[in-house]
Amino acid sequence: MSTSFDGLISKVKECGQKTVSVAVAQDSAVLEAVRAAKDRGIANAILVGDEAKIKAIAEELKIDVSDFEIINEPDEWTAALTAVKLAHDGKADMYMKGLLETKTFLKSILDKEVGLRTGRTLSHVCVFDIPGIEQLLFFTDVAFMTYPTLEDKVHIIENTVEVAHACGIPNPKVAPLAAVEVVNPKMPVTVDAAELTKMNEEGKITGCIVDGPLSLDLAIDEEAARHKGATHRKIQGNADVLLFPDIHAGNLVYKAIVHMVDGVKNGCILTGTKVPAILTSRSDSFETKVNSIALAAVVAEELNKTR
Repeated sequence: MSTSFDGLISKVKECGQKTVSVAVAQDSAVLEAVRAAKDRGIANAILVGDEAKIKAIAEELKIDVSDFEIINEPDEWTAALTAVKLAHDGKADMYMKGLLETKTFLKSILDKEVGLRTGRTLSHVCVFDIPGIEQLLFFTDVAFMTYPTLEDKVHIIENTVEVAHACGIPNPKVAPLAAVEVVNPKMPVTVDAAELTKMNEEGKITGCIVDGPLSLDLAIDEEAARHKGATHRKIQGNADVLLFPDIHAGNLVYKAIVHMVDGVKNGCILTGTKVPAILTSRSDSFETKVNSIALAAVVAEELNKTR
C-alpha cells in the first residue's frame, strides 16, 4: 500500500516505462515537469506543439529536450487532436494539458474520432499526502463536476475507487461529506450520503466501504470521532476518500490545504477516460505537476492490467 507520494513514485518505478503525450507543449512549467519526470524515472514524454517555441523555451530554461520526441504542430487544436490520438491509439499511456485552455483540452478528450471517451462519467480526483495524516487522502470532485446528482456521485465513487485500488488500497473507506453526520431532510446532501451508504451495503457500489453523511472532522480525525461518540460508525477518522457535496466545498478545502499547510504533496488526474488525463492548473506547483504524472502512471499501469 502506498501511504505517501514517495511510495507512489517507487511504485511507478516498478512498472514498465510509461509515456505521456502533451498537447501544446510550448509551456515552461510543463516542460520542467516532464523533464523532471523523465529524470526521476517516472515517465517519458511526446511533446506536441510548436517545435520552434518548445525548443526556444527549453533553451531559455536550460532544459534538455533532445531525447524527447517532438511532433511539430503549431495549430493549437490540431496539436491537441494529435496528442490525444497518441493516447487513443495506445502510443501514449496518459494525456497531459499544455498551453491550451481547459475547455479545448476537454473537447479533445471528448472527440468522437480520436478522443478518450469510454461512456463513463468524467470526474476529477486529487490525491493528497498531508503531514500528520498517516494515509493518502483522495479528494473528489474538487475541479470538474459542479453540482453532482446522486447518480453522478455513484460514478465519482466508482472512478475514485479505481484510482485508490491502483495506489494499493484494496478496500478504500469513502466518506460522503456534509456539515453534519446525521440525516436531515432539509439538507439534501445528507440524504444523498445516506443513500450512497445504503447502496454500498446492498452491493450496488462495490470495492469500497461507504459511510455517510460524515462531517470532515469525523472523517479524518480519530480523536474527534472518539470525542463525538462515533464509535459505531464504519469510518472513525480513517477515511481514504473524501467525497465533497459540490465543487465549492471541494475546491475551497483543496486550496486551503495547498496554500495554507506546509509540506503538502498532491497530484491530480481526470478519470473515467480511456487513459488518465492530467489536468493541472497553471497555479499548481512544479511538484504537483510531477506528482500528477506519477499518479497517472500508476493508474495507467492498473488500467493496462484490466484491459
